[in-house]
Amino acid sequence: MVTESGDDPAARPEWPAHLERRRWPREPPSQREHRVDVPPALVPLRFSTHELPPKDQFQAWRSHVAPLMDVHLPEGKSEGDGFLAEQTGWHLGDILIVQQRAQACSYIRDQAMLRSSPIDHWNVGILRSGRAWTEADRHVTETGPGEIFFRSLGYPYRGRMTDSVAVLVFLPYELLTRDASLLQNANNTAFSGSLAELLVSYINGLEANLSSLTVEEVPRIIRTIGDMVVACAASSTSSDRGHEQTNMGLMERAHRYIHLNLHSDSLTPEVMCRALGISRTRLYQLFETSGGVFNYIRKRRLLQAYADLTNPTDTRPISEIAEATGFDVAANFTRAFSHEFGLSPREVRKTIATERPAIPATRSMRRVGTTIGDWLTLAH
Repeated sequence: MVTESGDDPAARPEWPAHLERRRWPREPPSQREHRVDVPPALVPLRFSTHELPPKDQFQAWRSHVAPLMDVHLPEGKSEGDGFLAEQTGWHLGDILIVQQRAQACSYIRDQAMLRSSPIDHWNVGILRSGRAWTEADRHVTETGPGEIFFRSLGYPYRGRMTDSVAVLVFLPYELLTRDASLLQNANNTAFSGSLAELLVSYINGLEANLSSLTVEEVPRIIRTIGDMVVACAASSTSSDRGHEQTNMGLMERAHRYIHLNLHSDSLTPEVMCRALGISRTRLYQLFETSGGVFNYIRKRRLLQAYADLTNPTDTRPISEIAEATGFDVAANFTRAFSHEFGLSPREVRKTIATERPAIPATRSMRRVGTTIGDWLTLAH
């Protein structure tokens, strides 16, 4: 369930003794007082299983994270035992920061999920407590308290975690397109070294100030996080993954070409094959897990249209946005948009006048309430 209320430890079940129940870091009173005349930029989104009956808690968690991954209870545990979990999400422009506390489970993001999901973000996470083991492309990464992991949500992975507290940062693919090949080579790694320590320190400080950030500060924070992630990836990649880099580099060249030519009428498989120097068969193989190259292009264009429609400074008619997205017939655009997000373009635009834009729900996300998939799509 999603709640709008604040954290109330006294009204909720007790956490396991080894998983300390505490508030998220707060900004020192002196700093809050200094910003008394500046309205905060961020309003948190909240999810929690605390107020649900124990037998319903795990299924609520499973539904909430379903657009991102499928989760299962550890061996020997049943749904009747209950499952305490909560997330608090913060949108910083295109970036989503999630404070998470959850009990042990296993997780998988498989190729079938990738084919139906528009989520291809970069994911950086810091474990406050607990441990996690994640396998991607036969490479396993173990992460413990104070360590930072990095992975691409555009590729399948699986793993398990113990009871844990974590801070997760999701960055949209387009934000770091220029360094996509480098980042893909660092997929499923644990960042280490002095640069990683700086990134951890920066995220720690940012987390303590999330409730008091101002609009003017957000763009600078986005650039800083992006630059630091790229720097960490560059220093953490190993030379023995060169072959993997070659294969991923081709995929990222294809992704980048699509993003740079998203509004072009000549964005076709034939043109892409010539630009990338590959055969049509090879191109189709690259996008097989995404449901095909046409499906990938269509989803990226619809996501761009959603971003345009929820941008209060974009006053273009819906028909013009539809045409820029590659739809010559407005009715076809409306049909495709509504099928993808569960809302018509007009309904989405109407919400701009309010301070709470509509949350889209892709076909794989459509259910009562909101999911982390909704949070990611809204941030995108």
